[in-house]
Amino acid sequence: MTAAGRSAGSPLVITSGEPAGIGPDVCLALASRGKLGFATVLGDPRLLEMRARALGLRVAFLSGPVTTPPPAGSLHVTPVPLTGNCETGILNPDNARYVLAQLDAAIAGCLDGRYRGVVTAPVHKGVINDAGIAFTGHTEYLAAKCDTPRVVMMLVAGALRVALVTTHLPLRAVPDALTRASLRETLEILVADLRDRFDIPQPRVLVLGLNPHAGEGGHLGSEDRDVIAPVIDALNAEGMQLQGPLPADTAFTPRWLEQADAVLAMYHDQGLPVLKYAGFGSAVNVTLGLPFVRTSVDHGTALDLAGSGRADAGSLLAAIELAAALSMKTL
Repeated sequence: MTAAGRSAGSPLVITSGEPAGIGPDVCLALASRGKLGFATVLGDPRLLEMRARALGLRVAFLSGPVTTPPPAGSLHVTPVPLTGNCETGILNPDNARYVLAQLDAAIAGCLDGRYRGVVTAPVHKGVINDAGIAFTGHTEYLAAKCDTPRVVMMLVAGALRVALVTTHLPLRAVPDALTRASLRETLEILVADLRDRFDIPQPRVLVLGLNPHAGEGGHLGSEDRDVIAPVIDALNAEGMQLQGPLPADTAFTPRWLEQADAVLAMYHDQGLPVLKYAGFGSAVNVTLGLPFVRTSVDHGTALDLAGSGRADAGSLLAAIELAAALSMKTL
């Protein structure tokens, strides 16, 4: 599924995310420095204007069609109205539908060609669920809305790329979710996007084991022997370059990483703590397998920092720069 109208003349779209958090702050901070590039921001104009005043930022607000990069010090806003009252730093479940309306507008615009990719500011999963809306995360929401059976979450920090087989699941649910089919599909998406979007002709992937010491030959769990290893063997026979299953406690060392273009972890907290330690504040979340480019920040809503002027916009800047580069390869 592609959008015929998508072109280099289409802007990126940036969601401002949870209105009580730092999403609006970091969008405004980059706009004040002329760092948003060729993009429009989805959000409530009054909220953004009020937050800019509270932060002491001089930002000119633009509306209407966006055909060229906004001038430095300005922010192009595509309006999405708040659905509840907003107090900086305090969550309000009434604004859950506002947050999802931003995502829906971004998805629709990417699919019909108005936007060439989306960058998402953080949302708060808990308050969306508190509003009675089942929501496990951006990645799963985007996949469902795009009718894409499987997508892959990958974080990027410099040369380190870590992708996940399972994402936002309780740890006790991970072994049941790890099947030969799911692992094969994940690896096929990961390798295809590394090749097509990251310009890596023959991607080399380190595949982590699920259990300590990659299962110790079945003595510490059978998944590594019965699920992961057979998939690696089959895909290598088809021409992929995979190594594993590797013990997670030794895979993130120079000896192994210098041989790899990406690492595939079996679950969220197996791979992401290492990546975030290596590049927190400048890492980028990328959703692979969608019909358009999607990147995001590597941090949460940081309610305690909202409106303080102390939020670091580095991850949003990195996400915008990566989305701009990747989206040019898919036109």
